Amino acid sequence: MAKLGELVELNVVTSTFESLVYRISENPQLSQQEISMSLWGVMVCCARLSLDSNANKNNVLEKHMDDLFTRLENTSPDNEEDQSIIAMAASWLGRACPVVPHYQTTISKPQADFRDQLQSCIPSLKIEEEKSLNSLPPVDLLLPDHNMVIEVQGPSHYVGGDFKTRNGSTLLKIALLQKSGFEVIEIPVNKLWNQDLMKPYIDQIKTRIGIPPQGHGSVSLKRGWADAAYVTA
Repeated sequence: MAKLGELVELNVVTSTFESLVYRISENPQLSQQEISMSLWGVMVCCARLSLDSNANKNNVLEKHMDDLFTRLENTSPDNEEDQSIIAMAASWLGRACPVVPHYQTTISKPQADFRDQLQSCIPSLKIEEEKSLNSLPPVDLLLPDHNMVIEVQGPSHYVGGDFKTRNGSTLLKIALLQKSGFEVIEIPVNKLWNQDLMKPYIDQIKTRIGIPPQGHGSVSLKRGWADAAYVTA
């Protein structure tokens, strides 16, 4: 289901999912793992619909998400993946989170390099790293004074590592951050090989937090921003 949510055209996804999810949610024989996997698939589809400005909100899928979450909320999974799924569903539905997920954090070299360059350009900027917001998976960089999240996206965030089609995990994380009120800037790691490539992103972050970028060419940089990174608010 999550794979369909990544790749299939939205008009096909919605009708197919409604039928499929109804059959899943009505099946009393499902194991805890099967319910968790089904919940994950529903959330990925809802995330894709949420991130598409032309898509209508689907209350049917959210109702099934709520039903599946209810079947899991009194369980106590001991693995990180199931804990994360429950926490994300609780965040999406605005329900109390019944688990305290434990996330492993890693800081990639491109993430650290971009953080250092951003801090060097804006010394007064407060930057937090690998921060878990609302029990969600940790974000790469958080600018808490500006309600802004910066995600440095490596190839593992894309289907087939193509830097074009975001996978289910990435879709869901971005949609949940957006629902929580954060502006999210996604920067593909292949755009950050050196400081010259970083500059357009840093200039745009300056603009968004109210610091006029220095130098000329700001108009062309702004025009290229939408092609170079996803920005959702």
